[in-house]
Amino acid sequence: MYRVPIEYGKVREFAHAVKAKSGSHQDSDAVVPATFLTTARLTWEPSHESAISQLGFDMARVLHGEEEYEFFGPLPRAGQELQVESRIEKQFEKPGGRGGTMRFAVVVNEFKNDAGSVVALQRSTVIETEGRD
Repeated sequence: MYRVPIEYGKVREFAHAVKAKSGSHQDSDAVVPATFLTTARLTWEPSHESAISQLGFDMARVLHGEEEYEFFGPLPRAGQELQVESRIEKQFEKPGGRGGTMRFAVVVNEFKNDAGSVVALQRSTVIETEGRD
């Protein structure tokens, strides 16, 4: 588990980067753009605790497959701090289009507020392509 402070300046920067036009991303208690939660894993998750690192995938052969968000109430806002727990939801394999086997994993990040209520789930599909001999 790790904590993620939602900082006003970072929300504004992210909203600008993804060209979000809503004024709700500009106020001092700015609402996060839905995909902002992706930055939590990239910025705050300790690499040794990462669910992705536990997969044993060769990161040189990893592709990003899909990203999905589910919110359970209002979007998080600047000034909040969320607790995040990551887990591997499922793993499976499929034959690759050019031969070989692709390994898939769905990683879930559960975001909770200070009261312990789940405010959002993020599901990421990670794909490892087969290496060449």
